[in-house]
Amino acid sequence: MKSVKIEGKSRSGLGKKATRHLRSEGHVPGVIYGGNETIHFSAPVIAFRGLVYTPEFQIADISVEGKNYRTIMKDIQFDVVTDELNHIDFLELVEDRKVVATLPLKFNGTAQGVKDGGRLELKMKSLNVRTLPKHLKEHIEVDITNLQLHGNIRVQEVIAENMEILNSPRIPVASVVTTRALRQEETAAAAAPAAGKAAPAAAPAAAAKPAAKK
Repeated sequence: MKSVKIEGKSRSGLGKKATRHLRSEGHVPGVIYGGNETIHFSAPVIAFRGLVYTPEFQIADISVEGKNYRTIMKDIQFDVVTDELNHIDFLELVEDRKVVATLPLKFNGTAQGVKDGGRLELKMKSLNVRTLPKHLKEHIEVDITNLQLHGNIRVQEVIAENMEILNSPRIPVASVVTTRALRQEETAAAAAPAAGKAAPAAAPAAAAKPAAKK
């Protein structure tokens, strides 16, 4: 399980003036909750980059005033104008207490439907789960090898041992759809037998009636 180490400093000033001062010095205020106490701290913005700017799920090992906290990131706030990191919340992991986390999906294999000419569409990149901290992992693996053309893999088919998946079970996480080229091939194949059939023979012309005698 990947982790990021963050060295933080305890902060007592929690008002807007104090947080503005922290940000002006290149620090980001944060909070750790979920354990025996709530910890308010700050750390240089660069310390959070390996955690915030990645799709990977990681543990944040935070050290504040000599105490270590094993946490996961729960919420981040950015400045609406500058898009700079403004605030970050962490949940402390307690061994016997379940947590809710968002875990990325890792799709393994090549779908049969893709081999048959279809296109793979990934509908979801992650799933929300509830589990004990010891069962947390970097991603949930999904085998798509047997996914057929026009087929779906739904949330209810994803295997995540020791975890409760919180997303709606019927939502697709991956599908294989028909491509334009494949549709053209199917249309051409369907038209070929019809074109090969001989046109029906024309009905014989009616015999000319003898001219009436004058």
